Amino acid sequence: GLRLRVYAPVGELVPGMAYLVRRLLENTSNESFVRRRFVEGRSLDELVSAPSVAALPEPQPPTRRAPTDPSAPGPYRHEPLAEWRRPGVRAAMAAAVEAAAGRLGRRVPALVDGRPVDPGPAIESVDPADPGTVVASVASCGGREGQAAMAAARRGGPGWRRTPVRERAAVLFRAAEWMRERRMELAALEVFEAGKPWADADGDVCEAIDYCEYYGREALRLDEGGRVESPPGEVNRLGYEPRGIAAVIAPWNFPLAIPTGMTTAALVTGNPVLLKPAEQAPAVAACLAEALHASGLPPGVLAFLPGTGEEMGAWLVEHPDVAVIAFTGSKAVGLAITASAAVHRPGQRHVKRVIVEMGGKNPLIVDADADLDQAVPAIVVSAFGYAGQKCSAASRLVVLDAIHDELMERLVGATMELRIGHPRQGSVHMGPVIEREARERLQRAIEDAPRHGRVVLSRSDVPARGFFVGPTIVDDVDPRSPLATEELFGPVLAVLRAPTFAAAVELANRTDYALTAGVLSRSPANIRLAASGLRAGNVYVNRPTTGAVVGRQPFGGYGLSGVGSKAGGPDYLLEFVNPRVVTENTLRQGFAPLDDQ
Repeated sequence: GLRLRVYAPVGELVPGMAYLVRRLLENTSNESFVRRRFVEGRSLDELVSAPSVAALPEPQPPTRRAPTDPSAPGPYRHEPLAEWRRPGVRAAMAAAVEAAAGRLGRRVPALVDGRPVDPGPAIESVDPADPGTVVASVASCGGREGQAAMAAARRGGPGWRRTPVRERAAVLFRAAEWMRERRMELAALEVFEAGKPWADADGDVCEAIDYCEYYGREALRLDEGGRVESPPGEVNRLGYEPRGIAAVIAPWNFPLAIPTGMTTAALVTGNPVLLKPAEQAPAVAACLAEALHASGLPPGVLAFLPGTGEEMGAWLVEHPDVAVIAFTGSKAVGLAITASAAVHRPGQRHVKRVIVEMGGKNPLIVDADADLDQAVPAIVVSAFGYAGQKCSAASRLVVLDAIHDELMERLVGATMELRIGHPRQGSVHMGPVIEREARERLQRAIEDAPRHGRVVLSRSDVPARGFFVGPTIVDDVDPRSPLATEELFGPVLAVLRAPTFAAAVELANRTDYALTAGVLSRSPANIRLAASGLRAGNVYVNRPTTGAVVGRQPFGGYGLSGVGSKAGGPDYLLEFVNPRVVTENTLRQGFAPLDDQ
């Protein structure tokens, strides 16, 4: 009465040997038949006898960890992702999604000085998989609300600046716990407002929790001061003070994690924050403001100012009292912000610090000896996860000629297996793109693709309702074409060929961006060449180019991918502080009279 799966490898012997060796290694644990037969001497009859199967309890959602104690936070630990193999976890998420569906259409106010503000005009966020459904109607702010928020920040800023770092970190730790308690609820909201499949939505919430936990600890470390030399007779102290009011302009693709990272970094270092969320996903960002205020953040220290980029965003960037601007988004907007922030305006007493992350045209190299069992899933996740709407997504695949044909056959087959649909269904791998403009832009690029390469796959079996774009693979792409040089931010993969690994690295570096890059190889020499030669802020070896973890893979690039320290790393908080050195001469000074003789 036991269900078994019997399989045998089929294919060529030599390529199959690696597979057979892996299976053998997997069966060399202490519980395997190899040990029991050849070490313990068990009989074949015993080994093939029916095992006894104990009744297992129904798996439940994982138990939440204890809240962080600010007085003794302990080491940072990454928030574990949901284990979707557990029926209890899947059931909890399904219930949260259905509950979220019943709350759609709510009105979300702005928050100024700790109080809700509703100026009248509204921004409607819609379900990108079902655009006729309004997820939230969110207050649209302008200069009047901005002035009120700025005045509140000026009033509340000095007190927050004087608040001990341990108390500021405690707010972040409590916000992390607030999010843990509502983890499924927050992820379910992202399913509808951002079009995220379950795993992507859960990952975004986990990353937001990680930012709170990590930056809280980093602030405590920073408060200990920097290390400087103090010679005899002199004491030197290196410390850090807040820069001033920070403007945070957040994206839609990680609607909780990225605004959480930028906002908490500014807050925990003592700066008031004016947060403008993305117009496409403001309701998710509103949950961040709610979490922080519920965790003890004083009124006036954080304003939630939804609005358009042209009005609210521009107002924040140009205001002379803003000392720090943290932005994640497109290259065009990021460069415009950088240029505007460089203008000195009347009443401005500082040079604005700008931290911008602007995306990439990220390459993934497949070496001639790559393990295709590993490579194909890594490519699919990198290129088509969240419909390619990650700044770290691989949009260029650089393939060695020797493995090209076999790889492409398997890659097309794997991409055909992706389930596309409304992400409220837990079985969906890929949902919609975020809005109509994105769908139309991507459709134009796909229609133009035959001019620049050979379209080997463009799936049209997508829902008619919603902003869906089928995953598309274009082979033999001209490296100079827009398909290979411009960020499309969608499920379109350009495949380029290279005769040698050195040529592949050169081809991968042929871009103005420098955010992420990857290599799939079994050659130690080629891995070393890629690790040292690929021009990118994050280089990944034998894994997808997406999924950076706070504290493990600090994230950020250079070139036209951005300016500033890596998010989720030990240098990021330095962007929000001014370093100060105090030097004290400790030698005794004064007049020492001679004895009268």
